Amino acid sequence: MTDTRTITVVSAGLSQPSSTRLLADRLAQATTARLAADGVTAEVHVIELRDLAQDITNNLLTGFAAPRLAAAIEQLTASDGAIFVTPIFTTSYSGLFKSFIDVLDPDALSGMPVLLGATGGTERHSLALEYAMRPLFSYLHAAVVPTTVYAASSDWGSTGDAAAYAGGGGLPERIDRAAGELAALVRDSDRASRVRDPFALPDGFSPVGGFGAQ
Repeated sequence: MTDTRTITVVSAGLSQPSSTRLLADRLAQATTARLAADGVTAEVHVIELRDLAQDITNNLLTGFAAPRLAAAIEQLTASDGAIFVTPIFTTSYSGLFKSFIDVLDPDALSGMPVLLGATGGTERHSLALEYAMRPLFSYLHAAVVPTTVYAASSDWGSTGDAAAYAGGGGLPERIDRAAGELAALVRDSDRASRVRDPFALPDGFSPVGGFGAQ
């Protein structure tokens, strides 16, 4: 029997093509490769937030998720691990990224192995991963891996791809290290088997007589 894990990638890039999606794909590929080396098959699902922007806004206004957004949330919640990547705007994650997080159940990511990534025009914004994104996911009780991955414009290309910055190491090195950390957590996690159906009725509830009905 093949050992399989599910990883959901959440990309908050706004343009198409997007450097945010490119980083997300590279993180997913590296994680998949590390899991494969351990004999684990990874099923990767990608959520592009730009395609769900209107549904996310409507959910914030009405409190109800449209079918497509509900399916994306269910996919994420049931995953063994996740990769979240956002562009950095005005020294923090994008509004679209935060809005998606806001429509999740507060316990949706509890105990989930998570890798955080971000993109931006300059290396100066790399610390946003530590002072903005990591506290956000710590609040949600996600199991965030130690290494975060920031890619500035200078990181892409034949020379920039190997460039080092204050976060330590070139981009390929940072991707590989973070992917190894996520793969180790996902490989050993039993979280997906313990996740409750977010739409299930509460314990003790009867559709006829309510709570405690016989």
